[in-house]
Amino acid sequence: MARICVIDDNELMRDSVCETLLAADYDAAGYEDATVALDDILGGGFDLVVTDLKMPRLDGVGLLSRLRESGCETAVILMTAFGTVQTAVEAMKLGAFDYLQKPFQGDELEIVVERALKHAHLLRANQAFRTGQADQARSRPMVAVGESMQAVLRQVERVAPNSATVLVTGESGTGKEMVARAIHAASPRAAAPMLAVNCAALSPALLESELFGHERGAFTGADRSRQGRFELADGGTLLLDEVGELDDRLQAKLLRVLQEREFERVGSSIARRVDVRVIATTNRPLGRWVQEGKFREDLFYRLSVLPIHIPPLRERREDVQPLAEHLLARIARREGRARLTLTPEARDLLLGYDWPGNVRELENLMERCSALADDDTIDAARVAGWLRRNAPAAEPTQSVSHAQALLGLGRNDFDAYDGALMAEMERRLIFAALKENGGHRARTAEALGIGLRTLGLKLKRYREQGLLEPVGGRDLVGAVSQ
Repeated sequence: MARICVIDDNELMRDSVCETLLAADYDAAGYEDATVALDDILGGGFDLVVTDLKMPRLDGVGLLSRLRESGCETAVILMTAFGTVQTAVEAMKLGAFDYLQKPFQGDELEIVVERALKHAHLLRANQAFRTGQADQARSRPMVAVGESMQAVLRQVERVAPNSATVLVTGESGTGKEMVARAIHAASPRAAAPMLAVNCAALSPALLESELFGHERGAFTGADRSRQGRFELADGGTLLLDEVGELDDRLQAKLLRVLQEREFERVGSSIARRVDVRVIATTNRPLGRWVQEGKFREDLFYRLSVLPIHIPPLRERREDVQPLAEHLLARIARREGRARLTLTPEARDLLLGYDWPGNVRELENLMERCSALADDDTIDAARVAGWLRRNAPAAEPTQSVSHAQALLGLGRNDFDAYDGALMAEMERRLIFAALKENGGHRARTAEALGIGLRTLGLKLKRYREQGLLEPVGGRDLVGAVSQ
């Protein structure tokens, strides 16, 4: 229940306002003297202040000034007689939320109070969101040791002060959204909101409403008007993730916003102007798509005023070990546990891997290894169990663990292991699992956490390379049961 401070030297007026608020399920406390109420307000005891403008000792404007000078952001509503409306308007310039002209009806008071409380709630929620974003940025800094990522960070520093559109390109999992958020955090818009929309996650109709908003009755189910992300991000930044997924009609509407800084809600013909910086990301070859007619050329050039490309992890291997150690440290802080360390053999495995899923895959691997580690180290056996899989990884089953044991993959058995031997290690693991499962492919694929077709293709390749091993005297490719 919201607590409201009511200040008026007129007892009848003060009691009337308090009774109206109490009847509307608010907790109202009346004060005759603003100087007495000031200390209680500064103490954080109220969500809203409703005060008369003209009072002895300390009037409404003086109270408002003292609150703001003390850093108190509690919303203030002024009550004023006809002859002092201009003064009330001036007070709103000092930070008052609204004013009520006496005499007023109870429902008028309730409407203004409800609006003020909602506004205060939004401000608190927005502040909490910004604080959370700042904390997240501090806890998830970009790790950039190699020259290629150092160059990306230098680009971030150069483009951040501008308001021009940025296009961040790179494979999935390289960290495009982190770069976008770093640009916003270093820009003059950092105090304003940064909103994000995944253009690949919604149908064109829903995405249009999400971006531009809609009017009541614009389509079935639109029972009220709704602001879109462009309106909500006014003064801040809008991240369009996977912008290459926009259809032709939405490409045209986005182009207009970028060119004219205005748009219409769905179901409306009223143009609305906004000041929003757009940062777009994509893992698609938009340049080639422009040549093939799959993406508007004019929109491509509007989006890529300031282009930034993030190289894949396999092209910046010098970042792999620092990234892995950073991720392990972050996981340890989050879980309240001792920090895990990688053995030299485990580090060699990480450096020799191509990381098709980039940083996201590395993060996923470190999460798994941390959750399944038996002690304070992550060895090569633990890492090897999750690399070079062609299907979504699953937790190792008993069969996999036993197969690893059959291979003799102990903690100190990887001294001679390097990236060139990874394919051979995979082959040995597959045949150990096949032997354990009596040559049954389906059970073997399930035990290894890969697809049956993937296993079949690998076995076919081994036969072509002359690398098959018999299981019970049978040719695995042709005779192993399905």
